[in-house]
Amino acid sequence: MKSYAFSLLAGILAGIVYYTIGVQSPAPPAIALAGLLGMLAGEQILPIARHVLSGLRLKAAWREAKSGQHMFGALPGARSSDTIDTSAKNQHRS
Repeated sequence: MKSYAFSLLAGILAGIVYYTIGVQSPAPPAIALAGLLGMLAGEQILPIARHVLSGLRLKAAWREAKSGQHMFGALPGARSSDTIDTSAKNQHRS
């Protein structure tokens, strides 16, 4: 239930930001996509910062937090074990 309340509060905050910059909701596609990219990036700030503060360099922290997989999905040329691990985790969540 807590996640629903936080989601609602985040939506209200996004609505306030939209009003402040003069964008109607639903936002035009380019603005909405930029906002979604910002949300994805924002989700990765704390895990990466936590790894950097523990002594890892930024590139290693990005890799350790699996931010590339979260932000961009399985990219072409990714190791098959990475995609298998990700799909196996998703099946266990269902």
